[in-house]
Amino acid sequence: MIQIYHNSRCGKSRNCLAFVEKSEKEFEVINYLTSPPTFEQLSAIIKKLNIAPIALVRQKEKIWIENFKGTTMNEEQIIQAMLSNPILIERPLVIMGNKAIIGRDLEKVEVFIS
Repeated sequence: MIQIYHNSRCGKSRNCLAFVEKSEKEFEVINYLTSPPTFEQLSAIIKKLNIAPIALVRQKEKIWIENFKGTTMNEEQIIQAMLSNPILIERPLVIMGNKAIIGRDLEKVEVFIS
């Protein structure tokens, strides 16, 4: 089953969700702003994405700029910052099995879910 970590206020996230809905594949929507992942879940997603935690951070968000930009943080601290402020998590995330992508590019989403 496909999982989509979704933010309904984000156009890219809404577009991705609409695309997956049209695919007629089984999926689950997770509103990560109201139901944030646990530390273990977010760590597993990062591993599936095959990226460093900092690559999942929306570094232009006001919260990041005001509270974290320019500070030295280890990977656990970066993950904790995202969990404490879920708006910092890049979106949408599309997860299928042991792989995941950041679903901002619908062409990549199409290849990923096919």
